[in-house]
Amino acid sequence: MVKLSVIVPFYNVRQYASDTLKSLRANAREDFEFILVDDCSRDGTPDILARAERELPGAVYVGHEKNGGLATARNTGIDRARGEYLTFLDGDDWLAPGYYPRLVAAIEDLGCDFVRTDHVQCTARARTIQRVPHGRRGEVMDPRRAILPADRTTSVDYPYAWAGVYHRRLVDRGLLHFTDGLRTAEDRPWIWRLHREAESFAVVGLLGVFYRRGVAGSLTQIGDVRRLDFIRAFDQVIEETAADPEADRLLPKAVRTYCAIIAHHLSEIDKFEPPVARQLRTMSAAAIKRLPQELLTDVLDTMDLNRSSRLRRLRRRVSAAKAAS
Repeated sequence: MVKLSVIVPFYNVRQYASDTLKSLRANAREDFEFILVDDCSRDGTPDILARAERELPGAVYVGHEKNGGLATARNTGIDRARGEYLTFLDGDDWLAPGYYPRLVAAIEDLGCDFVRTDHVQCTARARTIQRVPHGRRGEVMDPRRAILPADRTTSVDYPYAWAGVYHRRLVDRGLLHFTDGLRTAEDRPWIWRLHREAESFAVVGLLGVFYRRGVAGSLTQIGDVRRLDFIRAFDQVIEETAADPEADRLLPKAVRTYCAIIAHHLSEIDKFEPPVARQLRTMSAAAIKRLPQELLTDVLDTMDLNRSSRLRRLRRRVSAAKAAS
C-alpha cells in the first residue's frame, strides 16, 4: 500500500527541476510515490521528468497536452494519487533530506485530517523561516477555531498547499481538490474550505520545505492578466463563506482579507501591463461593489490609513459611476 503521494506540478522550470528531483530522491521510501505533472512545458522540462520516472523510485510522470495552470495540475495529481496521505511540492522548490518520513510520522501520531508546517522562504541567497500563524503546536484542534479573529493574521492567511500533509479522507469528502483553471490564488478558496469543513487539524514545528521566491516567469513576477484570477478566487471565498451556517462570525474575516489583497494589488499597479492595470481597477471596483456593504464599512473603519484610503477612493468611484448612470 502507498503511504504517501507527493504531487509535484512543473511548468518551464528546467533550471530548477534537477534540484527538486534530487531532494525527492533524498526523501524516497518504498511506500512513497512521486506524481510528476508537467503542465505543457516548452523548455525541456518534460525530458527531465521522463528520465526521472525511470531513475527516481516511486516516480510517476504525467504530461498535460495543454497548459491548465497550477490548480489544474495539482488536481491531475490528486486524481492519480493512491496514498493514504497526500502532500504537494512545486517544481522549483526543494526539500530537506528525510523530511517526508518525519511529516508522515507527525500526522500518524496526531491522527487528524491535516497537519500544517512551517517553511523556509528563499529569496536569492537570503533564508527566512516562515511560521504558521497559529500559536498551539502539536495539539489536535477544530480547524474552524483557527479562522478567527478577523483582525489578525490566522491560519487561513497561510495558504501554501505544500506546507502540510493531508489524509485521503479529505479527497473522499471532496475537500482537497482545487478550483480548476485558477491561475493564481488557487490556494485561497482551498484553505478556507479545509478550515470550514474538515474535522481536525494540527500545526507542528517541522521545517523541511524550501520555497523559492522571485523566480523569473512565476506569476508573482509577471504583470499579465492571469494575476487577476485572485478576484475570482476571493469571490469564491466570499460566496462559500456567506453560505456557511456561521457566516455571521466568519464573513467579516473573509471580507477583510479580500480588501487587504485588493489594496495590495492596487499598491503594485505600476508592475502590471497598462491594459491589465486598467482591468485591475475595473475588476477591483466591481468586487468592492459586490461585497456586503455594511461589513465593508466596518473593515474600512478599522484598516490602516494607507489601505483604507485606497479602497475608499475605489468605493467612491463606484458610487459616482452609479450616480451618473
